[in-house]
Amino acid sequence: VQLQASGGGLVQPGGSLRLSCEVSGRTLSSYTIAWFRQALGKEREFVAGFFRSGSNTFYADSVKGRFTISRENAKNTVYLRMNSLKSEDTAVYYCAGSTRVIMTTRRNQLYYDDWGQGTLVTVSS
Repeated sequence: VQLQASGGGLVQPGGSLRLSCEVSGRTLSSYTIAWFRQALGKEREFVAGFFRSGSNTFYADSVKGRFTISRENAKNTVYLRMNSLKSEDTAVYYCAGSTRVIMTTRRNQLYYDDWGQGTLVTVSS
């Protein structure tokens, strides 16, 4: 299984950006996908996720209402739309996948086995 994250870049505060995570080797219907991020000098944290079955999405409180996760099954790709970006959103963003997370562990990175390479998002004027 391979995950390819892309779409990062430099954006001004208040701006928008869309990240993509293309998955190969596994279909999204059998896979929980999540985005995590790691800012310089900080631990990696959960951002948003898409549970493998149905349309169950979940978000960190810090991004709720600003970020939207979605998926396009035909392209086996998950997106993270980020609006109203703030300087504190600056980080390397990683997509990760798992077949073993359950509702109580869906935000825990230890339960994600497959990781993309990360894409840098910089929010600055």
